[in-house]
Amino acid sequence: SQPAWPAPMTTTSYRSGIGTIVRVMKILVIGSGGREHALCWKLAQSPGVEVFACPGNPGMARVATCIPGDPLDAAQRVGALLTVVGPEVPLVAGVVDAFRARGMRIVGPTGDAARLEGSKVFAKDFFVQRSIPTAAYVVVEDAFQARVTLGRFGFPVVLKADGLAAGKGVIVAHDAAEAEAALGTLTGRLVIEEFLTGEEVSFIALC
Repeated sequence: SQPAWPAPMTTTSYRSGIGTIVRVMKILVIGSGGREHALCWKLAQSPGVEVFACPGNPGMARVATCIPGDPLDAAQRVGALLTVVGPEVPLVAGVVDAFRARGMRIVGPTGDAARLEGSKVFAKDFFVQRSIPTAAYVVVEDAFQARVTLGRFGFPVVLKADGLAAGKGVIVAHDAAEAEAALGTLTGRLVIEEFLTGEEVSFIALC
């Protein structure tokens, strides 16, 4: 007798087919720092996932394929089904908006939403406008205004550069000398903020 054609799909072959589909799922992680390395490392543990990083680094190359160049171009070249953004700079620059405009899946806030991270002045004003508790603060345009304003605060006092500063834009001054030294390193608009003590908790949610 002749075998049936096409061959009936068994549970085993069906599952194998699903496995084949999952194995080709490609995920791109944007960034080259420790945060992005952790994302690549964890994503690579998922079954059926191929991970890429743009631009990545030598450590990330152990768990992902590093792709140089523009993230959007990289995602299109490798056929990424999902992109995950790590650093704040591309988020503030609107990388999520660019991907979504092309119908590409990406995890991250839009450029407007990322302003909460990109500008400390915007974030503080946002909190006040929406009655979100926050430390008392004053926005100043330069070091001269800052020196005048510091008298309204006791010590310690917090000085923050307005924009992104790679984690180096916040200084806690414990006395006038430290405040003056801080003003020598921080430039542009500043937030002078009340110093608060206590525990800090961060919540990250994917909605």
